[in-house]
Amino acid sequence: MSAAALALPRARVVETARDTIKKAVKFAMVQVDGTVLDKFRLLASLGFDGVELDSPSDLNRDEVLAARDEVGLPIHGVVDSVHWQQTLSHDDPAVRAKGVDGLVTAIEDANVYGASTVLLVPAVVNKDVSYEDAYHRSQREIRAVLPLAEKYGVRIAIENVWNMFLLSPIECARYVDEFESDYIGWYFDVGNVVNYGWPEHWIRTLGHRILKLDIKEYSRAKRDREGPFAGFRVPLGEGDCDWPAVVEALRDIGYEGWATAEIPGGDAERLREIAARMDSILPT
Repeated sequence: MSAAALALPRARVVETARDTIKKAVKFAMVQVDGTVLDKFRLLASLGFDGVELDSPSDLNRDEVLAARDEVGLPIHGVVDSVHWQQTLSHDDPAVRAKGVDGLVTAIEDANVYGASTVLLVPAVVNKDVSYEDAYHRSQREIRAVLPLAEKYGVRIAIENVWNMFLLSPIECARYVDEFESDYIGWYFDVGNVVNYGWPEHWIRTLGHRILKLDIKEYSRAKRDREGPFAGFRVPLGEGDCDWPAVVEALRDIGYEGWATAEIPGGDAERLREIAARMDSILPT
């Protein structure tokens, strides 16, 4: 990729300590041939500070741990890979039980990998599952798993997604606070909010509850022309997310931690571009 092709939309927002925000990607974004070790080496060479894995998955734990230790690339988090299909809000208790099993596996993998969080979509509201049922069912199932999270020192991080549930930052804060536990918090997805709000407002309301960040972009203009999901098809820094305002809000709440890209990945050049764009919009 030429230097011109990698031209960034704006200068770096702030200059601060390297460890204020640590940048990572989802492992599935690394779309190159090779072993887990090869992919970890690539991420480290491109300047990523860590990676996030799915669980349950078909990855070999021993291979993952060997790659982590040889490269020195932290596995900072695990994403529950069954939370959309085997929802904790489903009206079938058997489906919810499978969802709980998946969450338990994710927490156990996080413990093995040395990850500090498991990202969880807590519920999905649809014609067959009411908002109120989703609220109470998901809280009940999560409460049953919290003792395991506490045992391993792994936090459950709830993410704001387009699931027709927890649609305001005030409600998100309430949902987390009602657990009265230090082992549940928020995984704030910046881009997911832009369709119907302003990320900086959410950040200040969620405050200390924010454990980690997912990074993506969103264009309201593209949404209006091509449909809601088309809004995500825009490069980081070229949509309607006000990144300087986001950074200011993160400063205001004293956030220091992980920011993980959740956008289409690709080969080494694509990942290099993602790293550069993350550096251009975040205080790294």
